[in-house]
Amino acid sequence: MSVNENLAGLSAAGVSVWLDDISRDRLETGGLKDLIAGAAVSGVTSNPSIFAAAITKGSGYDEQIADLAVRKVSVEEAARAITTYDIRWAADVLAPVFEQTGHQDGRVSIEVDPRLAGDTKATIAEAKALWWAVDRPNTMIKIPATEAGLPAITAAISAGISVNVTLIFSLARYRGVMDAYMAGLEGAKAAGHDLSQIRSVASFFVSRVDSEIDKRLDAVGTDEAKALKGKAAVANARLAYQEFENAFASPRWEALAAAGAVPQRPLWASTSVKNPDYRDVMYVEDLIAPGTVNTMPEGTIHDFADHGEVEADTIRPYYADAATVMLQLERVGIDYADVVKVLEDEGVEKFIVSWNQLLEQIESKLSVSGEQK
Repeated sequence: MSVNENLAGLSAAGVSVWLDDISRDRLETGGLKDLIAGAAVSGVTSNPSIFAAAITKGSGYDEQIADLAVRKVSVEEAARAITTYDIRWAADVLAPVFEQTGHQDGRVSIEVDPRLAGDTKATIAEAKALWWAVDRPNTMIKIPATEAGLPAITAAISAGISVNVTLIFSLARYRGVMDAYMAGLEGAKAAGHDLSQIRSVASFFVSRVDSEIDKRLDAVGTDEAKALKGKAAVANARLAYQEFENAFASPRWEALAAAGAVPQRPLWASTSVKNPDYRDVMYVEDLIAPGTVNTMPEGTIHDFADHGEVEADTIRPYYADAATVMLQLERVGIDYADVVKVLEDEGVEKFIVSWNQLLEQIESKLSVSGEQK
């Protein structure tokens, strides 16, 4: 199977294509292998919403759930057994990519229990438990970039755990994330870990920023405000890349790099377009730069394969334009600090709701399996 030309071009421009989805069915049917071969997919991300959706479809989880029911495990223990099974499987499928890319890609991410987002110690303990349970070097543990999450990120990195930092919306919080990563590497170095084997991505969310700000621009209602619709998310992400370039050119970073450390790559998340009036691949086309990851649902991957256009760099030439957009948003009354706080709070809450739905679905299936046995 030959790789799609558009997606191959995206990879050649320095953007790693990751799939934002996982399911037992996708693994059993070889669907993930097909995307690796034909769509240049080189990683997988998951979250509670994805697992909650996966377990409702088909019968792929029935046998495992029946075995768990016989053992009379708790619902939460069953949830971790089910999710880590899929992550291990996907990690094994991606193992060749992991080796071919010098351990940069071929990564699979699993998220800590989102209910722990405000509890640093519990998040650290959960991250360690998941790292041990999956037991694959190409795993990343997802930790949310909440205030409580930042020291947990540092602690996990210090312990030699590769981390996908999720739910980043603001530039200030992103600076905190990069600081937490470097502090973690400094701790890992002191503990004698091989820094070259510790990897991290910082998942900067995109489309949700436009969804929230567009709503507020409509409420302002002026022509000047409406002209800014659909511009905030890309501008915000472009300025995040500028922050990335600055942080990883600092003397602090140079000392870590000399010890073998690898930069924490920006990962563009939430890249499916929510507004049908916008170009369906805008959050891919407009965020191309070296050393980045774009994690997409399968639909967006297929859309880009069909009609995506690749330019060598659609971020760095536009720093000034991005700064202008953010200034214009402020002038029409958009409170950036409030926007990103709302988005972070909603992001955590949405994942908690999805996690609870997953637990409810598993509990129901365990009960049915128990009765059948």
